[in-house]
Amino acid sequence: MRLPLWGDECSTTTTDRGDDPFAGHWGDDPPFGIPVFVLTHHTREPLEMDNGTTFHFVTSSIERALERAKQAAGNGDVEIVGGTNVIQQFVEAGHVDEIQIHISPVLLGGGIRLFDSLESAPIDLNRTSAVASPDVTHLRFEVIPQK
Repeated sequence: MRLPLWGDECSTTTTDRGDDPFAGHWGDDPPFGIPVFVLTHHTREPLEMDNGTTFHFVTSSIERALERAKQAAGNGDVEIVGGTNVIQQFVEAGHVDEIQIHISPVLLGGGIRLFDSLESAPIDLNRTSAVASPDVTHLRFEVIPQK
């Protein structure tokens, strides 16, 4: 799995449902242009957008969402975008081979920490790139497989 920004390097993406009812965060022109598999507890029909994005809603499991995303991607990569809970589930299940973290210089004072709830052994990471600007720092890590 990769975690590139907005599907620019991927053939499909998996995310969590961010609002109710789902209309997408991006209005009529989401930045994907690829199939998006949305993890949700709410069953609904796929939502097709004019720019080639189709939101498919998966209510069963992260494994089923991943299976469908891989099928849609063919030989391409799959990215996982979502809230802390979704990312933790995919990391814990060993489905992630690359992590991208984007840090903005804003202190919110609260929230759920990305890696607090992981129950597996420590996850070894190898930093493959770091790009800094005044507004955001982009970090990319390879996940080292556990032996």
